[in-house]
Parts: sequence; C-alpha cells; structure tokens
Amino acid sequence: MAQLWHNDEEMFSLMKEKLYTPVVGDILDQMGYNHQFLPSEIRPLEALVPADAYIDRQQADNRLKIAGYACTILENDVFEPPKKPFGYLTEALDQLKSNEVYVATGAHNSALWGELLTATAKTRGAAGAVLDGYSRDTPQVLSQNFPVFCRQCWAQDSSIRTYVCDMRCTIEIGQVTVHDGDLIFGDIDGVLVIPRKAMNEVLEKALIKASGEKKVRKAIEGGMSATEAFKVFGIL
Repeated sequence: MAQLWHNDEEMFSLMKEKLYTPVVGDILDQMGYNHQFLPSEIRPLEALVPADAYIDRQQADNRLKIAGYACTILENDVFEPPKKPFGYLTEALDQLKSNEVYVATGAHNSALWGELLTATAKTRGAAGAVLDGYSRDTPQVLSQNFPVFCRQCWAQDSSIRTYVCDMRCTIEIGQVTVHDGDLIFGDIDGVLVIPRKAMNEVLEKALIKASGEKKVRKAIEGGMSATEAFKVFGIL
C-alpha cells in the first residue's frame, strides 16, 4: 500500500486516530517481534486515578494515548544525597526534542516524574513520558494535558534517592530492549516498542488489520459466526 503519511506529525496523528496497541502488538508478533510490550503495570496516569477524583476529565482522551520516538533515560537508586542532585536529570530534560517520549528506567525508590518535569517536556514539544516507576504531583501533571504512563503514583522525592546516570543509551524494561529512537506507542491497554527499522512496515500492516477488524465485527453483528468470519477474513 502507498504510505499514508508524509511526515512525523501525520504519522503520529494517524496512529492516535486509527490504531490501538492490541492490533499493533498482533502485527509485531506476526513479524517475529514477540517481546515488545512493556510490563502491564505501566499504564496511563489518567487510568490510575479514581473516576470520581476531582481532576478535570474534559481532555482525558489526549492523555490516554502516546506516540513518539524514544528518548531513553537510565537512572539508578542512591542511598545518600549525591554530589550532583538528581544527577543529569535537567540535562536529560533540556535535550528533549519535538515528538520524543521520555522513557526512563532503573530507579524505584522515588518518583521519577512530576509537575515541573511535565512543564519542561511539554514546552520542548515532547510527546509524553513513559516511566518504569512512579509519578507524583498527579493533579498538576494531569492539568497540563500531557500523556504520562507509569506504574503508580508516589510522592517520595527523587533528589536524594535517584540519579540520572546516562541518556540516549540502550535500556531494558521488563522483557523489552529499548533503543533510543525506537517508536513508542501506548494506550489504555499498555505500551509497546516498535523497532525503528521496522516501523513503516509495522504501521502499514497494522492499519490494514485495524480496517479488517471493523469488517469482521460488522459481519459478526450481521449474523456471521465467528468460525465463518475467521474463515473469510482470517482475523480474530
């Protein structure tokens, strides 16, 4: 099929509008990339907040999907105040580029994200943050309408507990190896990593499958059995 986007903005817009992680994950499996989902505990911050919380929900849909290129960040736990508070956290934030996702792992003794990090990343045009750990300042983060995916909310400060030691390096989260520049895609069902070298093929095949699933659902709702639908469409 002809490529349906001409630049990154069009590609990310198409991903958010037409795709969802289950169909992209299915395509990755078919192509032999069998370990691309981050741990199931990493979810949209929005989804971790009770539905009756006082946080404004009007723009919730924007915070439930994330798509961008990975900017990988490696952190580690420390057990006394470091000589350089936060390590290279400010440098990591200041070198974020448009359409990048801040992807951090390696430290678990404190929150890795919060209000001012959100403001910095959003101002730099970043697409969101994915944390193998915790976020804090939850109302203030959500009020900025910026996608943040994390394991849970926890207020414990990182300045004396966490050290950013490297950036734009290869990291591992769960069973997934993440390279700087890989494509990150997440929604309410999870976050996955699409290898940069395969992203065009993955997205094109996922768009075809997403369209096919709509046809299957329509056929089933019209009375076709699941067995017959799978025989006809090869999709389930």
